[in-house]
Amino acid sequence: MRRMLFAMLLVPAAWAAGWTSLIHGTTLSNWQAEGNADWKVENGAIVGRQGAGGAPGDLFTRERWTNFELESEWMMHWPGNSGIWFRWMGPKTGYQADFLDEPESYPGTLSGSLYCMGKAFIAKNSDASSLNRDGWNKMRIVAKGDHFTIEMNGKKVVDVHDSTFAGPGSVGIQVHAGKAFGAMEVRVRNLRLRPLQ
Repeated sequence: MRRMLFAMLLVPAAWAAGWTSLIHGTTLSNWQAEGNADWKVENGAIVGRQGAGGAPGDLFTRERWTNFELESEWMMHWPGNSGIWFRWMGPKTGYQADFLDEPESYPGTLSGSLYCMGKAFIAKNSDASSLNRDGWNKMRIVAKGDHFTIEMNGKKVVDVHDSTFAGPGSVGIQVHAGKAFGAMEVRVRNLRLRPLQ
């Protein structure tokens, strides 16, 4: 009995609650890269930048999920265009909870907006008070069936239904193409996921 209690104390609370960290130390062995962006793990965060010659790319988990709760913290060196992919099943599939600040191209569309491949933005965050443009932001995504919610720094900014991609699919991070994003740097840390029924 004592041995069992001791073992329980050694299990992180996140594991006990069903959470799985998607960042494993300093390695990206549980991820696969698409494209030629530059990906690293620095100080516990996945860091993405354009590769040689301004090459874009995406980084995807090898594991796939349909229904889940996902939490992460992210920071962007602007100008930039990135986000968290989910239910990605291959080219031109999936949803993205965006990290975005492009008022000329996407007026009234801020980070936390939900993009659907083939449909563009299906829900927009226009609440500037939900964002910390120059520091870390906490994002929470819940995907269950055709219902998606996104919270930015504790504020619900998206609540929408869409059935375009039923899953299961990978979770991912994007480094966008374009000379405008040559100095872009996206950082994502404390990235964890809990499957839902």
